[in-house]
Amino acid sequence: MTSARHSIRPSATRSSASPLRGRGRRRDRAEPIVEGLLLVCVLGLLGLGFVMVASASLPIGARDYSDPFFFVIRHSMALGLALFCGLICFAIPVQVWERSGIWLLLFSCGLLLLVLAPGIGRTAGGATRWIPLGPFSLQPSELVKFVAVIYLSGYLVRHQLEVSRSLLGFIRPLIPIAIAASLIMLQPDFGTTVVLLATMLGILLLGGIALWPFGLLLTAVILGLGLLIWIEPYRLERVLSFIDAFDDPFNTDYQLSHALIAMGRGEWFGVGLGSGIQKQFYLPEAHTDFLLAVIGEELGVLGVIGVILTFALITWRAFAIGARAQAIGDDFSAYAAHGFGLLLGMQAFISAGVNTGLLPTKGLTLPFVSYGSNALIVSVMIAAVLLRIDFELRRKDNRPLPEAGVAPSMSAPRGIRWRRA
Repeated sequence: MTSARHSIRPSATRSSASPLRGRGRRRDRAEPIVEGLLLVCVLGLLGLGFVMVASASLPIGARDYSDPFFFVIRHSMALGLALFCGLICFAIPVQVWERSGIWLLLFSCGLLLLVLAPGIGRTAGGATRWIPLGPFSLQPSELVKFVAVIYLSGYLVRHQLEVSRSLLGFIRPLIPIAIAASLIMLQPDFGTTVVLLATMLGILLLGGIALWPFGLLLTAVILGLGLLIWIEPYRLERVLSFIDAFDDPFNTDYQLSHALIAMGRGEWFGVGLGSGIQKQFYLPEAHTDFLLAVIGEELGVLGVIGVILTFALITWRAFAIGARAQAIGDDFSAYAAHGFGLLLGMQAFISAGVNTGLLPTKGLTLPFVSYGSNALIVSVMIAAVLLRIDFELRRKDNRPLPEAGVAPSMSAPRGIRWRRA
């Protein structure tokens, strides 16, 4: 008589046309080592980013540093460092990430405190966000987004019942996150705070918490962020200015109006790579926050759609990896993959919304594409951890099948143990 347990893992069974011939035989299907579509999308965005940063930054480099390739060289160095960090992250087993979450978050909070220490943090544009390290500057707030996903994913695995059934258990893991968000707001960096909190809320919702405490927390976060906008004049000005991008085009609406002009000039197919006008001292931060507007001008609406679809594919593959991990009981990998998918998708959505006038102007770079060494490195690290999770899932799928007459026992919460049928 066939047990119902056999239907839970279809991959662990064989059809009658292909019977088992003993222990140790692997599945016939040939799979790549890692998720190919995710890797291709990430490498494609990195390549596009290099080309577009070069196109957008040549006039600024020539004017400000007497070297048109100033930003190109620095972006090349950041790209090399990002790929190196990505290889390191891919080499680290997922279990190590799971055990290290709280320590990584504490280390990141220490760096946030160091940024605010007098004489250490570097101030630019009215914000103190960087720690000078020779030719580069460390921006701890970017690192916090990465490690917060690792930390919360591990916490949900260890305290799943407590988080889902107790209000105190629901609030406790958010205390370190709230401290980190408060330190980021002191820099100040409102955009990173929004992305961080929204990602954490998404992970908690996917983690199966009760809806009523989640609703209370969501309401509190929205009211808190609204208050932060209301009490700070420049934030309120940004929110009000995006409603009509051309009512004050030479003052409060300057960035957004020129971004929309760039998008309009590109029409469907663009004016041609390198032929954009707005990047030539009209559009501020053309190689960082508003690089998508330069893409719209030079590559057209089709280029922008291509970028957005690529991020949609990355987010989809991250969620697909998370679903596979959840199906085999690897909860940490599932939470982490979902969290990283939310993080990349949300930041890309906000950046695209800012460049197209759908959201108020905010200093957020486009992952994998914009100039900015810290954001670039962290984005590649996130992709590397996703690829590592997928790599370990594929190894589990391709483990030796049991010999005939052996059925999987579902008594263990993780992994599979084999027992005699």
